[in-house]
Amino acid sequence: MSDVRRVQSGSPWEDAYGFARAVAAGDRVVVGGTTSFKGKVLHGEGDPYEQARVAIANGLEAIGEFGIGAESVIRTRIFLTHARDVDAVGRAHREAFDTVRPVTTFAVVSGFVDSRILVEVELEAFRAPAAGGLEEHEEIEQS
Repeated sequence: MSDVRRVQSGSPWEDAYGFARAVAAGDRVVVGGTTSFKGKVLHGEGDPYEQARVAIANGLEAIGEFGIGAESVIRTRIFLTHARDVDAVGRAHREAFDTVRPVTTFAVVSGFVDSRILVEVELEAFRAPAAGGLEEHEEIEQS
């Protein structure tokens, strides 16, 4: 039996392109590129701090589905469209992870699938193995 679970967020890109918001496999939980969209609404348009804050919250919400929180995050990757925004985005990151101190990468990219997106965040977390097994490829929905 495989210990793999997936979380869907309801993003229109998940169904269109065939991916999950987060996947837990064994003791690892990985959250793919997460933005400040909630459903079809972009939060913080034009504001890199607010977009980072909401994107991080969205990622933490996804790992919360596996019973873990910010304290379990061991790595973040932050993608920005403008180097000028690193301080604002870094401030949002510090607010979420100051006591956790995950390994972090900041990278400037040329753009995202929606030109209004300024920030995209990835998270990796560690969790203690669950007692007993999970159903193979179990999927759960985020509300």
